[in-house]
This record gives sequence, C-alpha cells and structure tokens, in this order.
Amino acid sequence: MKVLIIRFSSIGDIVLTTPVIRCLKQQHPEVKVHYLTKAQFWPLLTYNPYIDKLHLFDDNMDKVIEELKNEEFDFVVDLHNNLRTARVKKALDIPNKAFPKLNIKKWLLTNLKIDLMPDKSIVERYFEAAEPINVHNDGKGLDYFVPDNMKLGNADIPMSHWSGYVGAVIGGSYNTKKLPVAQWKKFVELVPFPVILLGGPDDRDEGREIAELDPIKIYNSCGKFNINETADLVQHARVIISNDTGLMHIAAAYKKPIVSLWGNTSPEMGMFPYYGFNNLKERIAPQTFILEHKNLSCHPCSKLGYNKCPKKHFKCMNELDMTVAVEQVKKYWKIENKPA
Repeated sequence: MKVLIIRFSSIGDIVLTTPVIRCLKQQHPEVKVHYLTKAQFWPLLTYNPYIDKLHLFDDNMDKVIEELKNEEFDFVVDLHNNLRTARVKKALDIPNKAFPKLNIKKWLLTNLKIDLMPDKSIVERYFEAAEPINVHNDGKGLDYFVPDNMKLGNADIPMSHWSGYVGAVIGGSYNTKKLPVAQWKKFVELVPFPVILLGGPDDRDEGREIAELDPIKIYNSCGKFNINETADLVQHARVIISNDTGLMHIAAAYKKPIVSLWGNTSPEMGMFPYYGFNNLKERIAPQTFILEHKNLSCHPCSKLGYNKCPKKHFKCMNELDMTVAVEQVKKYWKIENKPA
C-alpha cells in the first residue's frame, strides 16, 4: 500500500502533522509513506525517518501532479484541505479524506465571539483524515528531526549562555501575532536568566534592537542560523517563550516548557502547544502556560493574522503583562534545573 499525505504550509502546521506520519508508519510498517509540500519547507521533513519519499513543488502544480500519478497511490490523507489539494485528489482519482477545517466555527469565533470550537488540538482533527486507513493517535506528541551536521555546540553561542538560557521566539508570520519590541524589552529586562532571541532573517533588526539593552545577557541569533540549527537552539533551551508561530510547535515536539503568547489569534482554534493527548480547557499540559488578553471584546479577530491591528490599538499584545510571563519562566526554569 502507498499513501500520500498532503500539507503545503507552513512551519507550525507541518510540524503538527508529524504524529500522523509517525503513527501511519509505525502502525502499518508495510505502507510506503509519501508527503507533498511546498519546496521551501523541505528542511522540516527531509530528515523524518517515517517518510519514504518527499514530493516538492513551487508553482508548477501540473508537473507535480504528473509525478504523483506515476506513483500509483492507494489513498490520500489531505491535511490542508483547499482548492489545490482538491485538484490533486481529482487528478489522482483514488480514495481520500480531508481533515475538517471548521471554517464556519472559526468565523463565528473571530467575528461574533461565539466559541463552538472543539476542545482539542488540530492534531486530533488531522487524525480524522487517516481514520479510513486505520491510523490512531499514539499520544506521543510531535516529532522534529535535526541531522547531526546541523546540531550546534557551545562554540556557536556565547559562553555566558553555556549553562542555560531562555529561548525567546520573537518572529511570527503576521505582525499581529508578534509581541512588540517594547514588550520584549520589558521581558528581557525583568527576566534574571540569559536569553537567546530566536527567529529568521526578517527578525534580525528587531532582535538587534532588543539585544542592545544588554549584549552580554541577550544573544540575537535571528538570521544567523537555518531552521534546523535554530530548532537545535530550541531543543537546548531550558524554557521557551514564544509567539504563536512555528518554533513554538518545534519546542512542543522537544517537550520543552513553553510560555505561549497570543495576540489576535486564539489557542481555542486548536493551535496551542501539543504534547500528546492534552487539550486546552481541561487538560492543558503542565509544560504550557497560555498568556492572552481574554477580556478584550475584539479578541480574537482573525484565524491567521494581519499586518496591522484592525482597531489600531493592538491591546491584545501591548497589554500582556510581562511580569506574569517572567514569573512563569522562573517557575519553569526552577523545575528544569531540579536534580534528577
């Protein structure tokens, strides 16, 4: 049997599909597992031992569809569920199932503040697409794999951080999902531990501005490392504080304690840090602290994000209490440093 899993983007969403990949391969070792994603995301999956073949595309969907036809798949697990995946499934003309996106319920939450979202991770909804081929959740959480040649050592970070650091994920796919620089400055001034700022090349300048407060205590790694090297920095952090973004989910894959910061989006949509069978309202994992401004009448305002706050005040992030974030980081740091 040969199965195609589809998820085109983005970093966090792809990482959240990894339990389906693992469970499919481990529960059905005879199955050949293929995965289709955008070419730019190949580093996230190419080292995953549960994937037999990775299919990549840029903009030429016709080319990749012809490639997929030649594979003679038996089933498609659609974990993106959009017009492009519909085109792929129609072309392959084989049994398939897509995960439920719940767009109407998301619209009700963001527009009318009516919360009908199920109290479970999006991972659980991903598994619904694999039910016809008898794949079930093993409860082991997310996976992330970094090859040995991309793992970092002490020589790659300042000596001041060798004994431990807080990983601060300052990036995000949309501005309204990013804690403002002024808020990060409050955090790094109050937290008593070394900090490594984590993000991509687009976050370099903001990272530099934050690190200027104390270049010894704060190391700006943004743009200096590729995604897998940055993931290794995440793995070795004692605590992660993060916006709602891909590195947060990589941190969850490594079972790191996370202080999770939420702006215009909401963890109720199922994208909270996932460690296994934890949900949001009743069984939130002890490794996760959710910090969000729940008293705003406009929160949440989007399932994805905006470049600017529609209300122009951005209170959801500007009014997050950084003293609360710091106190939670201190608690996690203490737990992480307890003798074995």
